[in-house]
Amino acid sequence: MSGPDIAGGIVELRVHGVSGANAEEVLDLRQTAQVAGDRSGGFYRPRPQYSDATGAHGLTLEAYRWGDLPSGTVARALGLVFLLPFMLVNVAIWMRPANSGSEAVVRSLYRVLALTLTVLYVLAIAGVALDLVGWKCLNSSNCLAGRSWLSWLSGRPVGLRLAVLALVPATAIGLIWRASNRPGRTFEAFRAPEQVSGHRLGAVGQWDAEPLVGRLRSIHVAAAFATLDLTLLLARIASGATALGVALTVATVVVLAACVGSLCAPPLIDRAASDGRLDRITHALRSTAIVLTVVVVAHVLASPQPWDERRELPGYDTTLAGLFVAQTTLLVALGVVLLRRRDRRRGATPLVGLGGLAIAAAGVSVAVAYSAELVYRAADFLDRDVPTGAGIAAGPPRAYTWVIFGFLRAIVLTLIVAGLVVVISRRGRRRDAAAIVAHDYPDPPAEARTRLRQVRDAIARARFTEKLVPLAVLFGCLAGLATANTTVGLLGQFPSDLVERTIGLPADAVTFSIAFGSWLIAAIILGLIVGSVFAYRTIPFRRHVGVLWDLGTFWPRAAHPFAPPCYAERAVPELTRRITYLVESGNAVLLTGHSHGSVLLAATVLQLPPEVGSRVALLTHGSPLRRLYARLFPAYIDDAALHDIGHRVGWRWVNLWRDTDPIGGWVFSSHRSPRAAPGSDPADAVDRRQRDPRAVVTPASDSVPPPIHGHWPDEADASFTAAVRELVRRLGGRTDPPAAPR
Repeated sequence: MSGPDIAGGIVELRVHGVSGANAEEVLDLRQTAQVAGDRSGGFYRPRPQYSDATGAHGLTLEAYRWGDLPSGTVARALGLVFLLPFMLVNVAIWMRPANSGSEAVVRSLYRVLALTLTVLYVLAIAGVALDLVGWKCLNSSNCLAGRSWLSWLSGRPVGLRLAVLALVPATAIGLIWRASNRPGRTFEAFRAPEQVSGHRLGAVGQWDAEPLVGRLRSIHVAAAFATLDLTLLLARIASGATALGVALTVATVVVLAACVGSLCAPPLIDRAASDGRLDRITHALRSTAIVLTVVVVAHVLASPQPWDERRELPGYDTTLAGLFVAQTTLLVALGVVLLRRRDRRRGATPLVGLGGLAIAAAGVSVAVAYSAELVYRAADFLDRDVPTGAGIAAGPPRAYTWVIFGFLRAIVLTLIVAGLVVVISRRGRRRDAAAIVAHDYPDPPAEARTRLRQVRDAIARARFTEKLVPLAVLFGCLAGLATANTTVGLLGQFPSDLVERTIGLPADAVTFSIAFGSWLIAAIILGLIVGSVFAYRTIPFRRHVGVLWDLGTFWPRAAHPFAPPCYAERAVPELTRRITYLVESGNAVLLTGHSHGSVLLAATVLQLPPEVGSRVALLTHGSPLRRLYARLFPAYIDDAALHDIGHRVGWRWVNLWRDTDPIGGWVFSSHRSPRAAPGSDPADAVDRRQRDPRAVVTPASDSVPPPIHGHWPDEADASFTAAVRELVRRLGGRTDPPAAPR
């Protein structure tokens, strides 16, 4: 629904951050305002009456709400939990370094790594259906007792049992295939105009990802069915190879090799426009894999060869361990390429460009943990009252046992190192924070000592953000090492036995740690599920746990087609279209973006035509553009892109930042002077530091001192009001509210 627009005025268009605030909060148009106290107990008064269309600054206020685009419904929010590994590896491909010489290699490695997650998805479900149920449980009278829903398959030929239960992973492939067909764009009207920016960030929202996603989807579906085929065929030929079985195995390997090879040709698969020939090739690959699956199931069902009914499904454990070795190899290769192509310029952050490696390793680790937990919980359910040690030894494959052991070790070691970093860096962070406090609050009274200490600690905590990237890289390395340890399982070794022989730690203690690690993974998954539900239903809770979803789904699907759709493909073109309409209607537009909203506006400004940008000003606050995005996505946000944003709005840009903010920060310069010297670089005048809190002494009208805002937006702050007035004046509009009617 479109409302009336005031031509010839100035529209302040506010874009919120990851908080998912409602329209009244974004516009700051609530009927009451707190005048004293804090959130626990305070005093409120009615706000001054606004006119019908204007806000407190005499502007036409407008808000853009995008908070429901990443999640929207509880079902979609829950889906994000289970699609988290796919989302992480998809984000990682966008975190590649700016060096174009290695771009094709890096993209290929990320995409092949993403393909291994699809393979793992199928192997985990096949492990439950084929290995635990079809192979082990149906041969155990204890497992079948009281389970009529399984006993009907008992005593049937092994081929029939596996053929019937193969429908479970096949159905799972069909479900995720169907779910990934949901388009990222909701309305065709929100497509962006012709490309007007040479910077990669400006392509977000312009780039039509549907052809690429369709090709990736066909490749991943083909690989998924080929994985199911390989699992069945390895079990079949282990009991006696036949010419048909060998031929089907070779055909399956060829399909998998074709999937990997197609992902290693970025110039072909990345074509933006629909290429009928290339699309037909990927569709044919998918169709071939589906037909091959039907033939393989029929072969397993009708083959007269006797089955070697050993303790576990033949070939499954080896295939699983081989997959983990392949993932480790890909992570190592990716790390080597990123280290060789890292930014070697003086002053560059050493780990810039390695964030993608850490996120990809985290995605692999989460996927492995999900898979191991699924198999472990199913084995625990089927084992009934079997003791923990016996269940671990006789239940899931050894590869999963090693994975859980490695996952727990990676978490524990990372937490230990993080604790050491906190302790070691605390003195330096507090010293720097104390200097800032002394500068902001000279000659404080004695009663402000406690409040000054609280402000110092808030600044010190905010400065720990810079330590998170090295810790993430450390966890990525440990997670990769955890997957590499699965090769020990091929030798028939269990973690408890090996650790006891190596360092003398009792085997029972190691077995307990594995069981504890399994339940820890279950608790983490349950926490993510609960967090997703509350993040959708409770806005304050979303401010904390919704960050991951909002940041992860900002980037288009370029590595994994089963990742959640990109909301920027709607939000950025929609903002571009609305701003263009407002300017063409005779208005000037003041864009104000908080937190991730500033990133959306940055991508939007890079898409605005020059004649529109000349009537636009930009106000960002709590912006992570420099502090996080320039470090994590160096190929998309750099000095050139940031300066281009400034040029496009005629340097009518003010960025407000606080030392107490752990997420946002300065964009061009951390100087404290509010104005740049005449004749200097206009970028030096963009950043304006806000003193937070405003004072450390309780005013006479209140009972508590002014709050520490940190990353919270505060449109009522005096510095925000001053920045709005300045930008309105530079746009050529009025700076005072309209006169009240008589």
